[in-house]
Amino acid sequence: MSKYVAYVSSYTSASEDKNGIRIYDVDLKNGYLKEKNQISITNSSYVSISHNRKYLYSITDFGVEAYKIKKNGDLEVIGQGNINGMRASYLSTDYDDKFLFTGGYHDGKITVLKLNDDGSIGQITDEVFHKGLGTIADLDSRPHVSCVKMTRDNKYLMAADLGTDNTTVYKLDHNTGKLSQADIIHSDQKSGPRHIKVSEDGKFVYIVHARGCCIDVYRYHDTDNTGPEFEKLQSISTLNEYHASGSGASALNLSDDFKFLITSNAGDNSACMYSVDRRNGFLTKLFCLPVSGDYPKDVALFPDNRHMVSLNHESNTMTFFSVDTKAGLIVMNHKEIKIEQPNCIIFYEIQE
Repeated sequence: MSKYVAYVSSYTSASEDKNGIRIYDVDLKNGYLKEKNQISITNSSYVSISHNRKYLYSITDFGVEAYKIKKNGDLEVIGQGNINGMRASYLSTDYDDKFLFTGGYHDGKITVLKLNDDGSIGQITDEVFHKGLGTIADLDSRPHVSCVKMTRDNKYLMAADLGTDNTTVYKLDHNTGKLSQADIIHSDQKSGPRHIKVSEDGKFVYIVHARGCCIDVYRYHDTDNTGPEFEKLQSISTLNEYHASGSGASALNLSDDFKFLITSNAGDNSACMYSVDRRNGFLTKLFCLPVSGDYPKDVALFPDNRHMVSLNHESNTMTFFSVDTKAGLIVMNHKEIKIEQPNCIIFYEIQE
């Protein structure tokens, strides 16, 4: 049986514990985690693994930090990088692992950094500030870049902006690391696009909206003559008809086999799971059920699709469930694990 570890990032500012990343051994059979190691880092708001599976990158107060992933899943720090701005909220790499992108919720800024062959972080190659307002000129309607994700053909960077209700699409110059605007995906007013996922074949793009509590499905197509095209196919709610007021969608994750998509809702404190029709990209809701925690900032399926974990940011817990996709049910299967203000989780198959 394959062996996995899980990397969990968390804030440290409200705690004396300065270990912002925790590494867990994954009990795949029983759907549980056992703490293996801790990494000292401040306010790890998001982590991401390179596409070559060799390196892990994390947001931290001063910018970004790079780690080499050892054979047993432990992390070895290899360098840091300054993003010349406020602490970011999201980061990812291009599919060749030549560039690292960060998205700034607080300052509405995208930063592009060069990555070296050894996974270390090089110089900034571009900085782009989003401008404009959303539908109401309040705090949430200023630019807030909440996600930066490349199209799977590695041509375009999609930047979801929760404040302006747009996802701006930039063409990446792979020689210079510069971005140039190529398109804008307009979401509904007051919807707040938050996170983006891309199908395995790259044909479909999924955008979850925090305030709109919905996932929009797009067909992506690109030609040298016309540039990128995003055709909206579906919009599906992340909530039941009965739900808590003031809810907001948060997480968005695809299963390892790309057969399922899962999201979470703060306020309603629920997880919503969908089956994915890989031929046409459409989603079918399987369930929307409570997670026994407050503000599930991230929720993810274990690699076997038979278990689920919810990272409950405000109740400082991780809760665990058995998943029955056919019946559309989840059942809590273990006691919760205490962790201060968890932000995100990534499962990683180790090569021992």
